[in-house]
Amino acid sequence: MKVGILNVTGYAGSELARILTNHPKADLVAVTGRSDAGKRLSEVFPHLGAIDLPIVEEIKESVDIVFSALPHKASAEACGPFFLGGVKIVDISADFRLKNLSEYEEWYDVKHPFPELMEDAVYGLTELHRSEVAASRLVANPGCYPTGAILALAPAVKAGIIDPDVIVDGKSGVSGAGRGFGLSTHYSEVNESVRAYSLDGHRHLPEISQELGLVANQEARVTFLPHLIPMTRGILSSCYASLKPGALPNGEAGIAALREVYEDFYRGEEFVKVAAQPPHTKHTLGNNDCVIYPTIDLRTDRLTVVSAIDNLVKGAAGQAVQNMNLMFDLPEAMGLKALALYP
Repeated sequence: MKVGILNVTGYAGSELARILTNHPKADLVAVTGRSDAGKRLSEVFPHLGAIDLPIVEEIKESVDIVFSALPHKASAEACGPFFLGGVKIVDISADFRLKNLSEYEEWYDVKHPFPELMEDAVYGLTELHRSEVAASRLVANPGCYPTGAILALAPAVKAGIIDPDVIVDGKSGVSGAGRGFGLSTHYSEVNESVRAYSLDGHRHLPEISQELGLVANQEARVTFLPHLIPMTRGILSSCYASLKPGALPNGEAGIAALREVYEDFYRGEEFVKVAAQPPHTKHTLGNNDCVIYPTIDLRTDRLTVVSAIDNLVKGAAGQAVQNMNLMFDLPEAMGLKALALYP
């Protein structure tokens, strides 16, 4: 199948190109970039020299699927004509993630360019929406923070062992902010420092609430606090919720029962691993895994779940390719089987 990438010059776009290079069924034929149009991909990213496509302003080739790594609003503007022309789309921006149009426009402070397409979009967290993704022509790739948080909490919410009133403490590497220059991601500002941000509400918050609410079949209350960590890539999410009285046995038997809930929920999943110990972000560096460790604080009877992902792979490009595979009835793991880089 012929593939195009909108905005290959961002981190997510370049990661898509890297992954698609090793995909046996994908033929990357066109890539765009706004500021680097006219250059070759090898000039901007020497590590992608084997691809060496020209970076163009817009895709004119015939393609079967387009990945958009453009910013919100610009992404929907670019994706709309492709969708109307019959091309399948995986949008890595936030433009089609939220079901509620007014909520999207409030959080992102823009008018949606193609609101009529929102009903066609499927939220592309494959572990929760596999059949819908497979049948869709427009998939909204999840945000990086929501991917780790939702996968960490969905089994407990679905089993009804917690109330959908949760706390998510997320810590992300600097690549999550993109390639744009800014003081907040300047080396001297980030190095040897950790900071919390968006305390009044992060744009990924409604996404987490929406999906956990769908799992619970009721409104989810989410407190989400992101932090910036001085590393390049990776997200560690520490999630907390009070257990319902009597939902699990007391003591160590409760921890064993909780683990069984998670193992049953993710049984057969290629990319979600229920671990025997708390994960490190390096356990997922460069691959499409989400590693999850569920346990109980026996002193407070509180659920604690830790998850780790690579924000540029399972949190962006890898999940996008996973969605593409489903959309074209290919093996879900095609082009994505890789062990983490270590150390």
